[in-house]
Parts: sequence; structure tokens; C-alpha cells
Amino acid sequence: MFALTGKVALVTGASRGIGRAIALSLARQGATVVAAARGDNAAEAVAAIVAAGGQAEAVSVDVTDSAALEALPGAIVAKHGRLDILVSNAGITRDQLLMRMKREDWDAVIATNLTATFTLAQAALRPMLKQRGGRIIAVSSVVGQMGNAGQTNYAASKAGLIGFAKALAREVASRSITVNVIAPGMIDTDMTRAISEKAQVDWSAQIPLGRLGSVDDIASAACFLASDEAAYITGHVLAVNGGMYM
Repeated sequence: MFALTGKVALVTGASRGIGRAIALSLARQGATVVAAARGDNAAEAVAAIVAAGGQAEAVSVDVTDSAALEALPGAIVAKHGRLDILVSNAGITRDQLLMRMKREDWDAVIATNLTATFTLAQAALRPMLKQRGGRIIAVSSVVGQMGNAGQTNYAASKAGLIGFAKALAREVASRSITVNVIAPGMIDTDMTRAISEKAQVDWSAQIPLGRLGSVDDIASAACFLASDEAAYITGHVLAVNGGMYM
């Protein structure tokens, strides 16, 4: 697909779902992947990459731990000599109508989904600026574009990623660093499987292509944006949603 041989990539939220698929796909294209997740959760994804002949390692990190995040890109450069690709994918939901939403649920979602991307991108820019090149990819959501009742915190965090990426893209373009966003629609993951069958049918009815997307649909988009083929694309929101939002 897109050759990434010799590139070093960091993927957060890499233990399952979209993050795991992105880590696997980047490794298949030749990248050395640092798969980050809480505890030992990324170990299984790394084992699958290594079993397939790819290069990967697991890193335990809580993306709400700013000190740990700030140190991570530097540690990767110290070990691998460079950092070419950052995929900020870790995310959570704490759904509730605004009138009932607890402040801690608002803060947790913003910290995990938005502030962690700020912290990681700021730290990753140091080696990327020296290299005069890099790819920063934030995983947002269709909810950040169209909204969804009961998800004001999630929608705010995912919409914030879009504004963040567009502003940062302007700041670093002169150093050949691109900053882009992937906005998935309804994707078949553990999160969507947890909702009722009726809800899944209702969501599918809103999608012109008539089905939920797969994690590989998102992973393919990430590989493209990470590649040299996407060198002239920055500040862009790549919607992978089956036509759910146009």
C-alpha cells in the first residue's frame, strides 16, 4: 500500500479497536511501531505485529499523565534515533445529558481525548522540527462534526481536535510536518457492539453505504496520511464515515 520502511511511529490507545488496527497496518507497511496503552494492554497487539514479521514494542502509559507523555517522544528518539509519525488515538466516552453530566466526566473526556493530543504533539514536535519532517494524525469522530445528544463532552473534545490540527498545521508546515485528522463514523468496535442491536440498526439507517465501518477502514486512512504520498495534504479532516456526514 504505502511504504513506511525506516519510519518510527507512536500510536496511542493501541491495545484494541481502531488503535490496534492502525498499529498493525503501520507495521505491515514497514514502520517500527511503539504501541502505547495503559498497563500491559498493548502487549497483545505488539505480539501480533512481531508474529507477522513486523517491528514493534509496547509502552505502558496513561495519557492523562502529562509528565509521562512529555517524556515519551524523547525516549523513543533516544532508542530509535527518530520519530516520524504520531497517531493520537486514545479516547474515552462518559455519555450523559448535559443537565446531568458530572464535572469529573467532562474533565476526564477532555483530558483524555484533547489535552493528551496537545501534550504529545508538543513533545513530538521537538524531534520532528530537527528532522524537518513528520506526520501528526489525530483521530477525531463524526460526532465532533455533527454533534450527538448526550455527548457534549465527547463532541467538544473531538471538535477541539479538528481546530487544534488546523491551527498547528499552519504553524509547522514550513518544516515539512503535516497535521491531519481522521474523523471516523460508526465503526464496528467493542464500543459500538456494547450498544443495543436496535441502536446499531438505527445508526446504520443513517449511513448511505448502509453498514458500519471496519477498523481497517480507519487504519488504511492513517497509513495514507502517514505516507509520502500524502506529503501535500495538511490541515485536512479525512471523514471515513460511509457518507453519514458530508
